[in-house]
Amino acid sequence: MPRIRPVKKKLKLAVATRKSRRPVKPTPKLARERQRSILQAAETARAEAEAAIAEARKSHERLREAIEILPQGIVFLDAEGRYILWNKKYAEIYSRTADLFEPGVRLQDTLRVGVARGDYPEAVGCEEQWIAERIAKMHQPGERHEQKLADGRTILIEERLTKDGGVVGLRVDITELKQREASFRLLFDGNPVPMIVCALDDGRILAVNDAAVEHYGYGRAEFERLTIRNLQAFESEPPWDGARSSDEHAARTWKHVKADGSLIDLAIYSRELVYNERPAMLLALMDISERKRAEARLAFLAQHDGLTGLPNRNLLRQQMDDVLAHTRRSVDKVAVLVLGLDNFKAVNDTFGHGLGDRLLRAVAKRLRSTLREEDTLARLNSDEFAVIQSGLTRPEDAVLLARRLLEAIADPFLFDGHSLVIGATIGIAMAPGDGDDSEKLLKNADMALSRAKNDSRGTFSFFEAGMDARAQSRRKIETDLREAIQNEQLRPYYQPLIDLSRGRITGFEALVRWPHRERGMVSPAEFIPIAEETGLINGVGGLMLRRACMDAASWPDEVRVAVNLSPAQFRTGNLLALVMDALKQSGLAAKRLELEITETLLLEKSSQVLATLHALRALGVRISMDDFGTGYSSLSYLRSFPFDKIKIDQSFVRDLGANREAQAIIRSIVSLGKGLGVTITAEGVETEAELSCLRAEGCDEGQGFLFSRARPNDEIVELLRAQRGADTAVSREARSAQARVA
Repeated sequence: MPRIRPVKKKLKLAVATRKSRRPVKPTPKLARERQRSILQAAETARAEAEAAIAEARKSHERLREAIEILPQGIVFLDAEGRYILWNKKYAEIYSRTADLFEPGVRLQDTLRVGVARGDYPEAVGCEEQWIAERIAKMHQPGERHEQKLADGRTILIEERLTKDGGVVGLRVDITELKQREASFRLLFDGNPVPMIVCALDDGRILAVNDAAVEHYGYGRAEFERLTIRNLQAFESEPPWDGARSSDEHAARTWKHVKADGSLIDLAIYSRELVYNERPAMLLALMDISERKRAEARLAFLAQHDGLTGLPNRNLLRQQMDDVLAHTRRSVDKVAVLVLGLDNFKAVNDTFGHGLGDRLLRAVAKRLRSTLREEDTLARLNSDEFAVIQSGLTRPEDAVLLARRLLEAIADPFLFDGHSLVIGATIGIAMAPGDGDDSEKLLKNADMALSRAKNDSRGTFSFFEAGMDARAQSRRKIETDLREAIQNEQLRPYYQPLIDLSRGRITGFEALVRWPHRERGMVSPAEFIPIAEETGLINGVGGLMLRRACMDAASWPDEVRVAVNLSPAQFRTGNLLALVMDALKQSGLAAKRLELEITETLLLEKSSQVLATLHALRALGVRISMDDFGTGYSSLSYLRSFPFDKIKIDQSFVRDLGANREAQAIIRSIVSLGKGLGVTITAEGVETEAELSCLRAEGCDEGQGFLFSRARPNDEIVELLRAQRGADTAVSREARSAQARVA
């Protein structure tokens, strides 16, 4: 038994060995485990692939986002020149062919379509050659060139090769830069100021304009071999040294040498810029002597009158203050005389401003010759001069000077065969009594001049304390009148026009009245001159025209209304429209409106005035000449325009019954009117004797206090109603008498 057990063990081992060498039949469990392992491996591979694809897409999107924010156009092409990727800016630059951009499309194909569409003007006549050269440039590393488009834009192209043979292209729209360069070139080359462009690093001259070539005497080729230091007369730093910035620098004085060796002093203005991609400095060169002459001229013009060369108001005040300061230390007096020319406007209107300027220069020369060397003469404005007379001991000295000045101006002036006679009027203020500073003295002398003009032209007047009060009163009237016009406080009053043969009212003249809230009824004689001087007469006239037409529209159809026009209303250019608007708003027939003008208007002999008068008459409006006989050429005016009525000035009517000369004048005017077919109206009829004479001479109409004063519209309505009632009674009585006779 002991010996048998080991054998059994060996036998079992052999059996076990044989079993391990045979294929093991898979069990269902093992198969399932193997299948699960394969699926897991495939899922892992797929997930890794999807992750790689997603990462690639993210990278692509990041790349696209990165190129989209670039301000330049960018494009990626493969080795065959096919589109891979491009940004929005690239598509905008080539918007005319952007519809062709697709991945895989060749660049040369889009170029060929663009050439056919006319997008590239440089390719006209050599299309295929141009495309071939363009593709060749694409494969030249670092190539940069400009491309012209049909719409005028210029595109800068820069392209780089990638490692795989593809191309990355950059596109920049440099149109604006090109325009700035062209503008710079235009301003630089054609500038009359010598200009030089120098390199900042070595001072080499990069460009010069024609003015610099002419100024220095070097040829352009010679300039290109020079530096800015070669032009400097002495060894020194460049003109811009120590003051470099992007801003324009103040002028620096420099001494340069010309080609002929002569030295010039310059004022140099410098400004940094980039010239042909190189930091540079633009130098503008100005001859200091020219600048100083110009500055002296400007300084002179700032203090002198450009026409006569006399001191102007600014310099006059400075010199006057100097004289006054000296006078305060002595007992001497100073006189300020302001001289205004009479009828100077008529000279300008008649002979033109050219002769008017010559006259002013002659007046200045004549005044200067009348004064002492120490006296000051200045021109204040168009027709006013001022004189400072110092060292006086009494006012009579100023009187003597004023008379000499008036006599000098009174002598005729001869120009091109024309003998011009003008006068002058003078206002005088004395220091220290009338003021101790230039402003006050000039103001007071000017007020004295206004007083002299109002009283009698051709004389002189001293300033008086009351003049200032009157001036303030005038300013107050002007302010109140402006407010009255704005608030329509002015009212028309109407004075009747009487048919002298029948004793009937034919119309009314509208006369302006101003009911003031504090002063009561202000006289027209007080505010009309101020309105004329300040231009407010346009507002007054327009308001009266509208109100008069509106009132007259309610009167009987046979009754007219007459409205006075100022010459200033013709100068505004809108009088015709103003009249048409007043007629339209009121509904008044044009034939019932009568516009009165004075001879002063026709004195201007303006084509605009005559054209306006003819246009008004074409509307059906009647035109009347007022104050006939007071001008110096009344008869000549009747040839200028066919008036409907002539109004004889009241100066010829006054005391007509006892004045045989006035009767003869009236007789002549009435005869003239009948010959021309014009109605004759006499103004200012105040007595029965005057009325009797006018009727005897055959005058058509009369107007004056004998018939009625000017009345407000409500009284006019009653007056017309009474006349209508009288007409009815007369007509009834006539019919009754006629019946009795029958």
